[in-house]
Amino acid sequence: MCNIKVGAVVPVYNHPRHLRDLVQHLRAQHLAVILVDDGSNHECASLIDAIQHEHRDSVHVLRHPHNQGKGAAVSSGLLQAESLGWSHVLQVDADGQHHWQDVPRFIARAEQHPEHMIIGKPVFDDSVSKTRFYGRYATHVWVWINTLSTDIKDSMCGFRVYPVAATCRQLRRHSMEARMGFDSEILVYLHWQGVRFINLPTPVTYPVGGVSHFLPWADNFSLSRMHAKLFFGMLWRLPTLLARRLGTKED
Repeated sequence: MCNIKVGAVVPVYNHPRHLRDLVQHLRAQHLAVILVDDGSNHECASLIDAIQHEHRDSVHVLRHPHNQGKGAAVSSGLLQAESLGWSHVLQVDADGQHHWQDVPRFIARAEQHPEHMIIGKPVFDDSVSKTRFYGRYATHVWVWINTLSTDIKDSMCGFRVYPVAATCRQLRRHSMEARMGFDSEILVYLHWQGVRFINLPTPVTYPVGGVSHFLPWADNFSLSRMHAKLFFGMLWRLPTLLARRLGTKED
């Protein structure tokens, strides 16, 4: 088992309800935390300040002056993690969807396979709407096409562990989607880079009264644009990807 330096990055945009409990849970796992305030309102920003005051030596706060999107927030957090010398970043969302009790499982798997990307494979309960559940497959199929594989079982789950060096390399090479498409896009680039993936089943629950920042028209347009860009990127890399797939089958 490899010794790694892992901390947590939590993108926050007006999600105060579960935030203090989440940070306390992460601190109980001895994780330092980067809270990225992506232009939150006064209530949420004040809570972030209070949490940082409570955990002065272990909670870092980054602030965007205005809302830029989840992808921009996670990117900022990853680059800050790199500057702090972290080898791995646990990403977990602030809205209470994720099963925090699985944090040790994700970290243990990263310790066992430090070069891999560890991603959550959601196990949904009855709180997920049918529209949301089946709508995810449009993105899944495009990711499978653009990687010529099904290595990435679910590219949209925001519960994951990044290898920081490999990920930040891609952040500097490519202009990423600033909003919801980032979670999928960064995984495709990492797959193209040759990073391997481990999919961990984990429960996902949509809390009653939860707040969604998905903008149907704007985000669906940006997702379509992203998948098109990745598709042409896949075509350009097609010989390399096919050679890799054939080599994998021979092995």
